[in-house]
Amino acid sequence: MFFVYCGVKIHYKLTGKGEICLFLHGWGQNGDAFSFVQSKLNKFKWLTIDLPPFGKSEMPKSWTIFTYANMVISLCEHLNIKSCNVIGHSFGGRIGLIMASLTPKLVNKLILLDSAGMKPKRSLKYHFSVLKYKIFKLLNILQENAGSSDYRALDPECRSTFVSVVNTFLEEYCYQIKAPTLIIFGKQDEVTPLYMAKRLNKLIKNSTLEVVEHAGHFCFEDRPIKIVELLLKFLKEKK
Repeated sequence: MFFVYCGVKIHYKLTGKGEICLFLHGWGQNGDAFSFVQSKLNKFKWLTIDLPPFGKSEMPKSWTIFTYANMVISLCEHLNIKSCNVIGHSFGGRIGLIMASLTPKLVNKLILLDSAGMKPKRSLKYHFSVLKYKIFKLLNILQENAGSSDYRALDPECRSTFVSVVNTFLEEYCYQIKAPTLIIFGKQDEVTPLYMAKRLNKLIKNSTLEVVEHAGHFCFEDRPIKIVELLLKFLKEKK
């Protein structure tokens, strides 16, 4: 099924019966990324979205992370969803943080899987690379390998969206979250390191942190059975 927001066609699926769980995937994936875990949690109704430009959704132009959050909120309104559990992985976690902060009645419980959104610790090497990029750009020198692999893989029209998303930090929104929150991070996560999980745990008042051994940034792929156990326990708990 499709939903149009700001002129962009958004592909989504609504399947199953029971309490609604909304899954928001990470950058570069699509709504099917969580399919194994969903199959094990078959007593829930699942709303999955291909966050643009991924999956079957169209290319957005100059979106911010707040555009994504507003799109998801609008889709929930369109589907007459009054309350749901939000599960966000990495980039999807950013959206979940904003939703839980700004629309508390919509988010029953929040689950953050290796979530992005915290300001990273920057090394001297990083700052040197940024300075080099700016100097080369000023001199009109071609930089074929500038930016991350995610950035280089994007259509030029979507690169401004990516830059905006990764440079928007959401610490101030965490203070406002009241929904029970489960934070799950792979111990070996190098994309969103463990210090980010601890910061989320500190900032979100009603939160619990679970660190999963032998798992990286895609903890639900590295340790799927463990993730299912943690989700089932949390989702069954009374608020």
